[in-house]
Amino acid sequence: MAKQVLAEVAEVAPQVIKVEAKALTPKEPIWEVRDRTYILKGHHTPLTYNLMSKHSQRFPLLWFDKNTGEQKELRYATNQNSPLVEGQKGESTLGHIVFENGTLFVPLQKQNLQKLLSLYHPALNNKYYEFNKVVEAEGELEHLDLQIDALIAAREMDIEQAEAILRVEIGSDVSKMSSREIRRDLLLFARKNSRLFIELANDENVVLRNFAIKATEAGVIKLASDQRTFTWASNSRKLMTVPFDEHPYSAMAAFFKTDEGLEIYKSIEKKFS
Repeated sequence: MAKQVLAEVAEVAPQVIKVEAKALTPKEPIWEVRDRTYILKGHHTPLTYNLMSKHSQRFPLLWFDKNTGEQKELRYATNQNSPLVEGQKGESTLGHIVFENGTLFVPLQKQNLQKLLSLYHPALNNKYYEFNKVVEAEGELEHLDLQIDALIAAREMDIEQAEAILRVEIGSDVSKMSSREIRRDLLLFARKNSRLFIELANDENVVLRNFAIKATEAGVIKLASDQRTFTWASNSRKLMTVPFDEHPYSAMAAFFKTDEGLEIYKSIEKKFS
């Protein structure tokens, strides 16, 4: 009987393939041939506004070329393909750049004017900007997301923190408001100024400052007329000295986080209950 020869199976360690990350070379933005709209910056816009369209000694219109380190003259010529004077040939027919009611629409056929306004003109993002539907939509979406987050947080917030945040916005008048008025105004504040609301909601010192203010208003503690010392109202025993150039209630909020301040906080809290 022939002997069967068993082939030994060798265990092969798994191979780890290392892929070296290649350095990506940043690409120049691709110029898209399309209609473009430009809008003057600022809340008040004139019926018509003439933007500088040619270089002169008195009113320079120049673009700095980083590759050559040179200043180059700009000129809007309706019969030329380039907005750079050095790229223009023959006689040039000068054109005007006029915004009407704060807006200038430039069709895709006027590539020379578009490139002057979008790439070279020194007033870009200073006196005017190019309207971009995608960028505008992204900005609006971010704002709406922030507003939704703020409104949800405001709706679920406990009344103590709600009062603390509103006190930052409207001051001591919050003490005269009912809980329903506080919740209503908090939602309005969250909708109107969502970013500030979220910053305040995440600031633990806001609640502590409010606690100190309420304790002062209730006559539990007393702030000296010079805004430098907190004392017990009952016996005038000093609680803390406000550091120089620091807001008294912000200083008190920081003090509440210390071991000594925590005990005082608990004592004040008992007087409220």
